[in-house]
Amino acid sequence: MKLEATTAKNSFKYTWLLSRIMPYMIPYWVRITLVFLVAIPLGLLDGVTAFTLKPYMDYVIGGKSFEFALLNHNFEITSIQMAFILPLGVILFAVIQGVLRYLNGYLSSWTSTHITNDVKFDLFKRLVHMHPQFFDENSSGIIISRYMGDPGTASAGIVDNIKTITTSFFGALGLIAVMLYSSWKLAVIGVLVLFIAFLPVALIRKKIKEASNKSMVIGGNITTNINETYNGNKVMAAYGLQDKLYDYFVKQTWDGYNVGMSLYKRSGWMSPMMYLIASFGIAIVLGFGTYLINSGQMTAGSFASFVTSLLLLYKPVKTLGNTLTGIQEIFVAMGRVFELFDLEPEIKNLADAKALKGINNSIKFENVNFEYIEYQPVLKNLNLTVSKNETLAIVGNSGGGKSTLVNLIPRFYEIKSGSIKIDDIDIREYTIDSLRQNISMVFQDNFLYSGTIRENIMMGNFNATEDDLEKAIYSAHLQDMIKELPQGLDTILGERGLTLSGGQRQRVAIARAMLRNAPIVILDEATSALDNESEAIVQKAMDNLMKDKTVFIIAHRLPTIKNADRIVVINEGELVELGTHEELMSIENGQYKGLYEMQFKKQKVM
Repeated sequence: MKLEATTAKNSFKYTWLLSRIMPYMIPYWVRITLVFLVAIPLGLLDGVTAFTLKPYMDYVIGGKSFEFALLNHNFEITSIQMAFILPLGVILFAVIQGVLRYLNGYLSSWTSTHITNDVKFDLFKRLVHMHPQFFDENSSGIIISRYMGDPGTASAGIVDNIKTITTSFFGALGLIAVMLYSSWKLAVIGVLVLFIAFLPVALIRKKIKEASNKSMVIGGNITTNINETYNGNKVMAAYGLQDKLYDYFVKQTWDGYNVGMSLYKRSGWMSPMMYLIASFGIAIVLGFGTYLINSGQMTAGSFASFVTSLLLLYKPVKTLGNTLTGIQEIFVAMGRVFELFDLEPEIKNLADAKALKGINNSIKFENVNFEYIEYQPVLKNLNLTVSKNETLAIVGNSGGGKSTLVNLIPRFYEIKSGSIKIDDIDIREYTIDSLRQNISMVFQDNFLYSGTIRENIMMGNFNATEDDLEKAIYSAHLQDMIKELPQGLDTILGERGLTLSGGQRQRVAIARAMLRNAPIVILDEATSALDNESEAIVQKAMDNLMKDKTVFIIAHRLPTIKNADRIVVINEGELVELGTHEELMSIENGQYKGLYEMQFKKQKVM
């Protein structure tokens, strides 16, 4: 499945999305509840300053005493006392609000990070179990963007934004309460105007979805470009591709800019429109408020408190608008995340799959057909039987299906029709893990992970003993190289093991394969990229690896496979010749003979 083609089609199914994210939130429900509980007083305290203006204007500025009764006792606070009490009260509430804001932010950050990590862990677990064809079809940039970027946007933002909505909602509620206390008539006007100002938010949901998806694809392409620049730096330098890659980067960056500006053109008018509508509301409130004061229906203190509340109310309402816009982006990201969760690997275990415990008789290919792209066959009705402990060499024209054939044995790809059997049982009836545990593979360009040489070799068998490790090192002829390294086995390799030569990387890979000690060995052009000296050492290491194993060896240099038990020639996806070196050389005008003599002549000329 191509990830670029996904469009987050479920991004407006809010109930469905929340039901999917809820299992990740439930383990942290106590802290999430605390986030919301703290957000309530944090929002309500926004109205304190506006509320204090009424007594300040009416009693302090007006020079009147505040009289009240409590528990059948009469109390009086003079205007001078009120002048000290009210500012101190505002400061006290500000301190309380500051503590609550810190606590709210900490709880929100802690919870969001844990939820994000849990989502990333589960997504990455699914990613590592995807089949190779999935990685063939999707660029590294798109995968990084989808599997690492979207979870952060989706899960981290959901708690933070709901917290913001809670704070803003109760902040607005507190200010509206102050407005109602000051004048319910003016409050009706103010709330109605702000509700009208809030409506544009609902009009841009789909625009955000479209822009978010386009931005995801462009961001993935930019990441891919950077990855390819790094990994393909030698090809870039050799073929002078710097300007081409730079131009592509510039184009993608400007495409991202255009998407962002396109969204802004459609949504940027919201804030000015809200200001305009709010200004009409304030103008109406000022006019009607003046009338209420002059007619004695409202005090100057109540009016000052009301106007302050109305002006302060704009901030939480605007925050609510922006947050709801941001939440739509979060839901788009959530839609993309759960699309990834719903991707099912095409290659998976049968319900009743059993474990493979070695090979007793043979591996059979029966009428095997395979294609990467529909209606473009790579292997055509191929039949082949390989006995236990037999070494089979596979040769043929480039692109003829040699590597494809061996990649089907560990089920890196699924055949279109036919069957591959181990001991007369279809490999699809075995569990994938047990099947691959019985296979050691050495490729032409073996990938070494960042870390030490020891760690890379131990990947063949994490349960191997130190003696097993030493035997693998000697069998792979690595001992001299390791002695020369400053930290020996614990020498840190650079990314992809590029601090080692090609021959050294191959021998590390062979040692890794030896440590696995699997009954089936696949060597996919393991020496084709090496010079003669390196090839000779690697060949010795491979000879040790192949002892008493069922071996499939794809070789570019035919003289290296003369001693194979049998050689199969595959051209254009079909088995055209099969036999020993001598048998194939005896075929007049045979394809193997032609290939062998052609290489022999080249070596003679060199």
